[in-house]
Amino acid sequence: MTGVGAPGDGAGRSPGAAGPGAGAAREVPADTTASVVLERCDLLATHSSLPGGLIQRVNLSPGHAAVNALAATWMQDAGMTTWQDAAGNQCGRLEGAEPGLPALLLGSHLDTVPRAGKYDGILGVLTAIAVVQRIRSSGRRLPFALEVVAFADEEGTRFGRALIGSRAYAGTFDPAWWELLDEHGVSLHQAFLDFGLDPARVQDAARRPEDFVGYLEAHIEQGPYLEDEGKALGIVSSIAGARRFLITITGRAGHSGTPYERRRDALAGAADAILAIERIARSAQLIATVGHLQVSPGAVNVIPGEVEFSLDLRGEYDSERDRIWTVIQDMLTDICRQRRLSWESIETHSAPAAECSARLRAAVGEGIRSTGDRRPMSLFSKAGHDAMAIAAITEIGMLFVRCEGGVSHNPAEHVTEADVAATIDAFEAAVLAVAASFSGESSGSSGSSGSGV
Repeated sequence: MTGVGAPGDGAGRSPGAAGPGAGAAREVPADTTASVVLERCDLLATHSSLPGGLIQRVNLSPGHAAVNALAATWMQDAGMTTWQDAAGNQCGRLEGAEPGLPALLLGSHLDTVPRAGKYDGILGVLTAIAVVQRIRSSGRRLPFALEVVAFADEEGTRFGRALIGSRAYAGTFDPAWWELLDEHGVSLHQAFLDFGLDPARVQDAARRPEDFVGYLEAHIEQGPYLEDEGKALGIVSSIAGARRFLITITGRAGHSGTPYERRRDALAGAADAILAIERIARSAQLIATVGHLQVSPGAVNVIPGEVEFSLDLRGEYDSERDRIWTVIQDMLTDICRQRRLSWESIETHSAPAAECSARLRAAVGEGIRSTGDRRPMSLFSKAGHDAMAIAAITEIGMLFVRCEGGVSHNPAEHVTEADVAATIDAFEAAVLAVAASFSGESSGSSGSSGSGV
């Protein structure tokens, strides 16, 4: 792949008219080039709980501590003061034209799914650090501070709840989460203690709307649409609202010799239900994924008496997503009645759709145009992101980066150096576009204008 308007050598030249030295290329700090950002992605990938070069890095683990330490070092090299907050998020700050101004927040996450790629979340954190270093090195003083955050737990891999780090940061942490258990029976509460954090102080991580003028996040697309259009970068219009459920279908276990008319086969009912979920979601143009299935008792010669499966349901609009959940519930009831089964569900996650603000969409668009793509593509994000949680306290905007084949959450996840160079240039230009349009309102009105959630 070749980046649209991106420097083919990945040298990280300045973003055209949007940056300092408009109209002429300028040298940038050596450790803010695409090649260095990719090298840092490779280094972070070595901190994993899986062998053989596979990547898994979960919340409140030794790997989490190691990558936070590396990110802190790079933030300090970029001129930021740093701290790890009360929820394990790694933070850094560069003051603006005067100390104490509200900040434009930049960031993403450093945790991963099992058998992950190198760039989901990680590229966004490293891009943010590189951009802060470029702006500091240029001598430019912005009308706001810049803060970078590497969120602790976006994926929810360890405790089954996504956005724990960013929810704590936004002040929406749910105390019921303390009882969540990982696969080894360790509670979230105990994991905080083991990591050196005080659960009683988790609210200290919460930030206020008046602390910020907005939030920008760079992230790989996790879809094929940019690649299909031959574009390196895109503007995110909104982020899908997601609901997740654990659904249990219960029948009666029995010997495999039981006649069909006497069977109450929970797995057969679950199979019917999963195929029906796909049909319902496709017809409504929503995203529905069943990614977990547990069959009990799980013997080859026993009719399954109970099946548990997950459902991840996403939509651009919450009302349509919720309507389809009602349709799915009716379908489950019908299938179970026909097969003499029963079912129940537990909702494990709920996040409203989050709309990116017009102001920050415009800034991201200006950043992309500065790389040579005069007609940036706008995309709806079907994947969830930390920006969804941060929308509770400030406006959000996102820049998407092309990933090869649209593949993500997979070791084959790949971005090109040219596209990463374009990403850094465009993200810097977007920050400067926000600064250029900054109207000088009071910190309270700037930070609390909302995200349209």
